[in-house]
Amino acid sequence: MSGIRTSAKAIIIEDGKILLTRNEDAQGTFYLLPGGGQRHGEPLSEAVVRECMEETGVLVSVGDLLLVRDYISDNHEFAEDDDDVHQVEIMFRCRIVKGDAHAGETPDIWQTGVEWVDVNELNDIRLYPAAIAEPLQRIARGERPDICYQGDIN
Repeated sequence: MSGIRTSAKAIIIEDGKILLTRNEDAQGTFYLLPGGGQRHGEPLSEAVVRECMEETGVLVSVGDLLLVRDYISDNHEFAEDDDDVHQVEIMFRCRIVKGDAHAGETPDIWQTGVEWVDVNELNDIRLYPAAIAEPLQRIARGERPDICYQGDIN
């Protein structure tokens, strides 16, 4: 792959639980924030709304940009599988305005569902990127993350 892919992600927290997509691979279950790739000519705010509908079946309103991370595959454990991938993920605070969370009509190929996960259990699950567990816990407590840009993390 050449170029840099931009991805818009949603941070949806209600009553101490965060909405994540549940996914399966050869190693088992893993979790991701809902969201995905931005299309050419599509504002990030529209990308995250579209992706949430596709993956979780909910309509969201988009709030503040809270976290940004790079994913440069050559620097992480999936370098063989994600050959030459460079993705920038922009994570927004979102709120559900319509619908109940369920696997959407066009989920990603490895997605098996959605799950509300207690934010205090984020360190106990296979979350990608794992390094955002602590910032997400801060957000759930009503705090802002210490820094927005998280670096090249997985």
